[in-house]
Amino acid sequence: MHFISRREWAFLALVFLYSFIPAVVGLIRLPELLGAPAIIPSNPRAVIDPLPITLHILGSSVFCLVGAVQFLPSLRRYRPALHRTLGRIVAAAGCISALTGLWMTVAYAFPDALQGPLLYAGRVTLSLAMVAFIAWAIVAIRSRKVAAHRAAMLRAYAIGQGASTQTALFLCAMALFDTELQGFARDLLMVGAWTINLAIAELLIRRTFAARTSDAVI
Repeated sequence: MHFISRREWAFLALVFLYSFIPAVVGLIRLPELLGAPAIIPSNPRAVIDPLPITLHILGSSVFCLVGAVQFLPSLRRYRPALHRTLGRIVAAAGCISALTGLWMTVAYAFPDALQGPLLYAGRVTLSLAMVAFIAWAIVAIRSRKVAAHRAAMLRAYAIGQGASTQTALFLCAMALFDTELQGFARDLLMVGAWTINLAIAELLIRRTFAARTSDAVI
């Protein structure tokens, strides 16, 4: 992939590093879900009903890692056919990630310390929003509304990368308080991570729109 610039390689490296902990921990758990001995502390909900979390891990990993490649301008410019093919894979993976996340939220019995009303409402709302953004992105690109397509996918990606930001915030919180957050504080941190991601996505969308408007005026 010699057409990718050094700056884009650096972007990919940063995204992969940012996604490393949630992606790797999820993939490490897959053998346990398939019946092998647990490598990391067991998740009782996952052991009882492994299908949704297995699909969620696979869908989320593909969406976050392959999805990052889709934002490279060089890929869209020099390999449009590859961009379209990967786009279909990423869209399917994103929907699987979101819908299995919704499935687990509704079907799994979480203790109050791990999921209160705030986190429950946030997970349900954002799962549905992620599917809606992906669906709108597909409709937009079929109508040749490229800017709307990119904006919708960026918003969906911001939601999909929630686990990465949550991991970063949890590590910071543990360093500050020397304990793992639970209850309302945990809910607030997790919902706050999605809020941060979506705020950054909106800033990037507005910045891109402003730049395009400026170029059009010139």
